[in-house]
Amino acid sequence: MTSRLEPGEQAPAFSLPDDTGRTVTLSDFAGRKVIVYFYPAAMTPGCTKQACDFSESLESLRKDGYEVVGISKDKPAKLATFREHDHLTIPLLSDEDLTVHTAYGAWGEKKLYGKTVEGVIRSTFVVDEEGKVSHAFYNVKATGHVAKLRRDLGIAD
Repeated sequence: MTSRLEPGEQAPAFSLPDDTGRTVTLSDFAGRKVIVYFYPAAMTPGCTKQACDFSESLESLRKDGYEVVGISKDKPAKLATFREHDHLTIPLLSDEDLTVHTAYGAWGEKKLYGKTVEGVIRSTFVVDEEGKVSHAFYNVKATGHVAKLRRDLGIAD
């Protein structure tokens, strides 16, 4: 079983390429709150819905002091296609070797159609201004997730 992060723990540092090849690190967000979410695969229905929801909510989330970054195991080129095809405005990061997924507990055993498989556990983390996890959500649903996250954080729509 992959260990899961708990509120109050230091968020694992990361340094990953985005869809343009630029390196993005967790420390880039120092002094700001950031929502870090992990999704299974670019250009699949649930992941597209979730990424579009975050993109559509980005400006209002920023007004409430939150940045957003999505992480998947997809290659940067696929992420670039995903961004362009769906007009996404959030940073999309590539973690091909699953190091960051594992550090956040977003890779491991899960149930898929009644079978136990190893894969990406759709997860969302809110990291505070000091780099600590303030919220950790595992096995989230793609549809309606942003609205639920806003409610859980006490942010108005």
